[in-house]
Amino acid sequence: MRTPEQVLKDHLRRRQDGDLESDLRHNYHPEVRLLSAEGIHHGHDGVRKLAEILKSYLPAGEYRYDQVLTDGNIGMLTWSGRCGEDGGIHDGVDSYVIEDDVIVAQTIHYSSQ
Repeated sequence: MRTPEQVLKDHLRRRQDGDLESDLRHNYHPEVRLLSAEGIHHGHDGVRKLAEILKSYLPAGEYRYDQVLTDGNIGMLTWSGRCGEDGGIHDGVDSYVIEDDVIVAQTIHYSSQ
């Protein structure tokens, strides 16, 4: 069994590598619940949809992970991203619930510039 910190670090590494499908297989429960400003989404298709929306704001996928915190089965990530010289995201915050080696719930917040 991996610790929640190990699950999140693996999730972030795979995303940094642009490997969404591998991330889904290794780190997300098939029925994961996702809450964001884009609404409520479920399952791997929900993760794909939200990743597609984020990619529309940051097509090059240039992310910086500022802080990863875990306490028990809860995790939080603060992050930012750049798109060109003037655009990007400066206030990304995701929270996670991790059970049995996978992410079972996630909230996502960010604002685009």
